[in-house]
Amino acid sequence: MSPFKISWKNIWSKPLNAALNILLVAFGTAILTVLLLASTQIEDKLSKNSKDIDLVVGAKGSPLQLILSSIYYIDFPTGNIPMSEANKLMHNPFVKRAVPLALGDNYNGVRIVGTDSNYISLYGLTLQEGKFWEADMEATIGSSVAQVHHLKVGDTFFGGHGLTEMNDEHKEHAYKVVGILAPQQNVTDNLILTGIGSVWKMHGDEGQGEEAHDHDQEREYTSLLIQYRSPMAVAMFPMMVNQTTNMQAASPAQESTRLFSLIGVGVDTLQWFAVLIMLIAAISVFVNLYNSLKERRYDLAIMRTLGASKAKLFSLIILEGLILTSIGAIIGVALGHAVLQLIGTYQESSQAKMTGSFFIKEEFYLLGAGLMVGVLAAIIPAVQAYRSNISKILGEN
Repeated sequence: MSPFKISWKNIWSKPLNAALNILLVAFGTAILTVLLLASTQIEDKLSKNSKDIDLVVGAKGSPLQLILSSIYYIDFPTGNIPMSEANKLMHNPFVKRAVPLALGDNYNGVRIVGTDSNYISLYGLTLQEGKFWEADMEATIGSSVAQVHHLKVGDTFFGGHGLTEMNDEHKEHAYKVVGILAPQQNVTDNLILTGIGSVWKMHGDEGQGEEAHDHDQEREYTSLLIQYRSPMAVAMFPMMVNQTTNMQAASPAQESTRLFSLIGVGVDTLQWFAVLIMLIAAISVFVNLYNSLKERRYDLAIMRTLGASKAKLFSLIILEGLILTSIGAIIGVALGHAVLQLIGTYQESSQAKMTGSFFIKEEFYLLGAGLMVGVLAAIIPAVQAYRSNISKILGEN
């Protein structure tokens, strides 16, 4: 009989103990898998969506709220800023590119973003079909929006006031889908892009004829996405905005780091909890193997008399520990993916949605850690089996 079959038969001679050991390892590994995948995805989303954006300018309030609403679209804006004041900043010598945003409407929870053509170059957007918006009430939609809401080029839809629910549907103006973006793997996959004039029109500002000039003084943006022209702007421009205007400047890099550090506190706590579970699992496996060894001393001695070497007995005990923890680790990783996928299905915000169909190389480290737990738990029983005195054991029995 092969060493694997012998070890397997011994493990399941006490199925309750074996199942408990596997469950403990699986539970700890699952927690670590969920934390690892979630933190990696969050960090990846933070990095991708804020790429090439040096600063966000908006109404005074929480800098983090301004970043979340203007780059990640997962919070409410801090307010609006006068277009006349914003235009001055857009033409500042420190600014290389300024992208205005007008927010406030949604379509079945998908945010409608009013902007201009600079947004296309800022994110390097490409088309899957159709064209980019040009006239008012034309919309170019993200690939995920088209897929989830079954929209195609030529379709029309109505927006609703608000950012999450269709509480006040604007039946007087219909958007027309003129293009669908190619998958970008960033926030734009879940957005509806249109001209700023469309958003103003949705809120009763037609802006035609002689009234257009007066409206220019009253019109507002939600925020500006800024790219710097020179390194000097990093120190000078935010300070100028915060001290000399009624607006605020927030750095995506700083606020994203602060956000991730806040998340990291909870992640670290859960990671230590998972490590504690893994430690308990190691102790449980050790106790199980140690007790099993005492009960099998006579069987192991007989195996020695039949020709089994000390090294073979040593490897059998190690193999039993590896089998227990490797099964638990594999189940734990699979369970972690399933849990994260389940969490993602209940997340309301498409921008922060987690997915379990996301794999990273660090998961192999988790599997390796599971195997290491098995080796460490089995090493003492294995050494005792190696050093066992055959004559004494046979004499006692």
